Amino acid sequence: MKIVLGADHGGYKLKEEIKRYLAEKEIECEDKGCFSEESVDYPNIAKEVAKDVSVGKAEMGILICRSGIGMAICANKFKNVRCAPCYQEQTAKFARMHNNANVLALGADYITVNEAICILRQFIATPFEGGRHEERVRLISKIEEENFKQ
Repeated sequence: MKIVLGADHGGYKLKEEIKRYLAEKEIECEDKGCFSEESVDYPNIAKEVAKDVSVGKAEMGILICRSGIGMAICANKFKNVRCAPCYQEQTAKFARMHNNANVLALGADYITVNEAICILRQFIATPFEGGRHEERVRLISKIEEENFKQ
């Protein structure tokens, strides 16, 4: 599995901890920035991560800013991206099980490093349940096709 990750300056420290965790678990990851706590525009980082997930260069993405919300809004502008901001393990579980989310957005101001790792672990480990949820995800894709002309 390949994961692509990115953060703005507000999520930089948490991104570095997550990157260290992924390396320990021998999970391939590519860091799209930022690379310091110097101020950056989060949409540029979200774009790079979402683009790779959108075209299949990575199976999953992780985006981190202060709240996780701005990153999620930007990432969800890309076809084939279902980005979910998650603040607890349970939301990460259902984002994967019911929505087949493929990008996780984290809010560095609202969770600890340990909580972020637990959320990430749950997100990675939970498979898409399919079944009744398959049609709903298909409907999302259909809406995407109708409205996101590329």
